[in-house]
Amino acid sequence: MRPLLRWAALVLLALFLLQLFFVGRIAAMAVIDPQSTAFQRTEAWRIAQHKGELRWRQEWVAYAQISDNLKRAVIASEDDGYTDHDGIDWDAVEKAWAKNSRAEELAEQRAAAGRKARAPKVVGGSTITQQLAKNLLLSGERTLLRKGQEFALALMLEALLDKRRILEIYLNNVEWGEGVFGAQAAAQHYFRKPASRLSAYEAARLAVMLPRPRYFEKLPGSAYLAGRASTITARMAHARLP
Repeated sequence: MRPLLRWAALVLLALFLLQLFFVGRIAAMAVIDPQSTAFQRTEAWRIAQHKGELRWRQEWVAYAQISDNLKRAVIASEDDGYTDHDGIDWDAVEKAWAKNSRAEELAEQRAAAGRKARAPKVVGGSTITQQLAKNLLLSGERTLLRKGQEFALALMLEALLDKRRILEIYLNNVEWGEGVFGAQAAAQHYFRKPASRLSAYEAARLAVMLPRPRYFEKLPGSAYLAGRASTITARMAHARLP
């Protein structure tokens, strides 16, 4: 019994020290701009392996140098309650959980009836803060343990950084195409202009790309992209900035 308790204590100690490491990393981000994220490094390695070259376009710009149009568009598209929640939108999590459960049940019913069933699409309900937590410090695997750590990191981010800083780090690091990271690189890549000069519609198009940036990068004339961008443009006036 003692060896088992010893191992359990070591595991708990390791988890505690890991959380302290995360706290230190996040606290430092209050004054130090992160040079890369876990997701970026993983993507750079994937591209290098498959294409034999390093693709990484990114240029950090201050919060004030990012168009308010882009800030509003991203909030309207990704997290309309951004300024109000504590890092986790619990209502969205509950709705996503219910939707995923229904999708799984439907897939099981189709399989039981002998019909071909596609794997159910997983809906995340993640806030901007959760997305930043995942991209900054975690792997891309989808497990309950990783999701729990994502929740913890989101709460740490909200406790140690203000909303404006979280949004600034997010916009400077989020993926907008293969090897394209951050608002400045995206604005230059798609519109040949700095992030500070993005129009409302241009900003909305970039915001709509976020769930699947590499997919939409290859479909610049997508009717869905144009239509959804128009919808987000109309919603931007109601988006509250930190």
